[in-house]
Amino acid sequence: MSLWKTLKVAWEGLMMNKVRSFLTTLGVIIGVAAVIIMLAVSAGAEAEVADQINALGANLIMVMATFERGGVRAGVNTPPPSLTYDDLAVIEQNLTDVNGVSAEQSTSQIVKTELATLSDVSIIGTTPGFLNVRDLHIADGRFITEEDNDRTNKVAILGYEIAQELFGVGVDPIGQSIKVDTAKLTVIGVMAEKGVVGNTDYDNCVYVPITLVFQKWTYDRFRGENLRVVYISAKDKASMSGVMLQLNTLIMQILGTTPDSPGFQMTTQDSIIDMQTSTTETFRNLLAWVAAVSLVVGGIGIMNIMLVSVTERTREIGLRQALGARPRDVQLQFLFEAIMLSLLGGLAGVLFGVGGSYLFNQFGTMRTELVTASIPLSFGAAAAVGIFFGYYPATQAAQLDPIVALRHE
Repeated sequence: MSLWKTLKVAWEGLMMNKVRSFLTTLGVIIGVAAVIIMLAVSAGAEAEVADQINALGANLIMVMATFERGGVRAGVNTPPPSLTYDDLAVIEQNLTDVNGVSAEQSTSQIVKTELATLSDVSIIGTTPGFLNVRDLHIADGRFITEEDNDRTNKVAILGYEIAQELFGVGVDPIGQSIKVDTAKLTVIGVMAEKGVVGNTDYDNCVYVPITLVFQKWTYDRFRGENLRVVYISAKDKASMSGVMLQLNTLIMQILGTTPDSPGFQMTTQDSIIDMQTSTTETFRNLLAWVAAVSLVVGGIGIMNIMLVSVTERTREIGLRQALGARPRDVQLQFLFEAIMLSLLGGLAGVLFGVGGSYLFNQFGTMRTELVTASIPLSFGAAAAVGIFFGYYPATQAAQLDPIVALRHE
């Protein structure tokens, strides 16, 4: 019997019971759709993390103090060596291939105007390089200058949303006053809309000179003007390694430390993304296994129905063999039926998976990113399931004795 005729007979066999064939494919449909959607969810989670980290600023390098003791600044009863506000100028003057250098010192305070009183407002003390480092922009007015920090000027720049909350929509706050805790500050600028990055809502922050934060809210005898984190923005990706080498040497000179105990550590956006990716890898593997189990369950359903079909069609098998069909022809017929079921289920599963990923992304709270490779992967897995789980029923059908099969009631 020709291959084409065997395919035709197999298709006719499936169409004899359309409802059962459809129900049999449901397991494969669910399995394939699960593979595509779950990989899309995993990729979306990774992309969301990467976007959040990249939104912190362009080509960012973060220098953080460690808890090691030592260096020319540290004595027996002194804290570990740390960069101070005065060191920012030294770093900026001695580095090449950078867009900016900045630092932040945060506190939460009550902010008041005649119109509103807001509690637990994030006050970010920073430097002029903050805009370049954080990739932020001024919508109106100006930002902090070196003079503001040198003189500890009582000025403030408002986030996009908090400006509206404190003064009302459509009101120009430039030149007006706000009260932060007990300090009266003059508004000199309003930031352009930024949104939430990580755990920080930049539109609901108030930005002030970092020296003002040290003086009014965080300065103490033990810590002085020590900085927890210094941010450096390299000009481009290619120059980041060179900037980090410069930083390593320069900061050890400033702190008086050695390579064995430098007193600081450097982190880049890429390293943070890599750490987050390794964390989500376990989640992705778990989702892949769940989807694989769904496919296996679908394959078992196909094998079960095909075994039932062989039993129901025993006389048909005997008659075909009596008319000249070889055992190989019978085996191919039932194997093709199983493969057709799995391929039809795979095709429908791809459509549901792609559509489901799109709908989750558009209307759900979870971001999804369609992984193109998941489509051929899941479709190929569906075909493999059909071959693997259809082979045994097909072999059973081919091994039937024609005489016994014709006598079967």
